[in-house]
Amino acid sequence: MITAYCSNCKSVEIRDLSPAASFPEDVVWIDMVEPSREEELYVEKVLGIEVPTRDDLKDIEPSARLYVENHAVFMTASLVWKADTDAPTLTDVAFILAGNRLITIRYAHPKSFALFIAALHRLPENWRSGAALLAKLLETIVDRTAEILETSVSRIDILSTHVFGRAKKVRRPSNYLEQKLRDIAGHHRMISKLRDSLGSLSRLLTFFHTIPAIQQDHEAKELCRSVSRDIQSLSEHASFVAANITFLLDASLGLINIEQNSIIKIFSIASVVFLPPTLVASIYGMNFQVMPELAWAAGYPYSLALMVISAVIPFFFFRWKGWL
Repeated sequence: MITAYCSNCKSVEIRDLSPAASFPEDVVWIDMVEPSREEELYVEKVLGIEVPTRDDLKDIEPSARLYVENHAVFMTASLVWKADTDAPTLTDVAFILAGNRLITIRYAHPKSFALFIAALHRLPENWRSGAALLAKLLETIVDRTAEILETSVSRIDILSTHVFGRAKKVRRPSNYLEQKLRDIAGHHRMISKLRDSLGSLSRLLTFFHTIPAIQQDHEAKELCRSVSRDIQSLSEHASFVAANITFLLDASLGLINIEQNSIIKIFSIASVVFLPPTLVASIYGMNFQVMPELAWAAGYPYSLALMVISAVIPFFFFRWKGWL
């Protein structure tokens, strides 16, 4: 699907892909969402540029992501998609500046694009050029990334409380911490995607800042600098959050080991406590003919009392030592 946005912020969906058709003169932004090969050929013919395909966008080489060709500037960045789900992922988006027009090619629907389109009518007229729109779009993308990071930090704080907090009246299930490990892995995945996205945006802005269209627009140039600083701050914060997640993972594994050791400790103490009564029972279970206690009328209760005493003494000894 191809949607064209004019300088007056009106949108037009391009359906006529005949050779004679062309974009209106006042179109400043062409948004291509999951374009077909026919739509790619149409844009190539009208604008005189080679549109990168879906496979081209996946290339990780910087020379294939940031380059100038036929007086058009080609840039590709990885944006976080499905951030509100349990399976966030990265989607590659191409940004092309051809003359005074911005062309975007995407095969997903990041929320930042919807937010930018909704606020498009509020832009002043001096910001309605291809380069200026791209600067504003990048600002919206970074703001959305900051929002995702803030949400992740809040969820990680809640998870940390669940891991280290102790409910007084509610007993944790035996696999409680094991379940939290899955949550930690999900947050780690999200932060990793955010860091990858911020890295690609940082490289894109560094390249974008050097093109003549930005150098000649003072306000757009200052906006790019501000967005670059925001990306650097977010990258540092994401690294800090990643370190906290690593600590949370190590702490959870440590708590699991402590719980397992406590269980083993209980079984070990129980076996030591019941060892003396077992010894007493073994002695009086022997079939010797000369055993004075066998003839006693109080022999049976005597042996039971002896077994209880032999179990109680080690128990209190362990308590006195602080092993229990």
